Amino acid sequence: MTRLRLLAPGPDVADELLRFETDNRAFFEARVNSRPNGYYSPDGVRAAIALAERDAAEDKGYQFLIRTEAGELVGRVNLAAVRRKHFQCADLGYRIAEQACGRGHASEAVRLVLEKAFGTLGLQRLEATARVGNEGSVKVLLRNGFREYGRSLRSFELGGVWHDRLHFERHAGRAGQEAAAQAVG
Repeated sequence: MTRLRLLAPGPDVADELLRFETDNRAFFEARVNSRPNGYYSPDGVRAAIALAERDAAEDKGYQFLIRTEAGELVGRVNLAAVRRKHFQCADLGYRIAEQACGRGHASEAVRLVLEKAFGTLGLQRLEATARVGNEGSVKVLLRNGFREYGRSLRSFELGGVWHDRLHFERHAGRAGQEAAAQAVG
């Protein structure tokens, strides 16, 4: 049962997206590095949307807004750094609004973007990372059939503190389906 929809951002959602990012800025910046200050303005968000549209048109990356059935914007999920020749892979990222956490939105959004990635986009592998200690994100990835394949030491700086990162991968087809079944079972 799909309760969420993924939609590419367009210029018509710039004001709503700015509110979403501004309302959740402190929450996000406690977990990931901050965006430049210029992003948090109408022109900054419009420029970011235009870049996202160009990236999609050039097959470099795909961004999606996560909306509930009622149309509420509860998060974002993206496929970045698309690498086609010899790899057919991309990097997965996502963020959920503070008030929407704990409702399964991240897990469902990742499931939906996997369908797009391995379906219409024809990718064969997705990579993702999670900061050590970010158990919620690790659970989302494992629930969706990702498997951990490594750990990088002191590879992510946040607020002046260096953190280790866990590295995950998910493959299309049978290998990905088997991993997802094992994660659920």
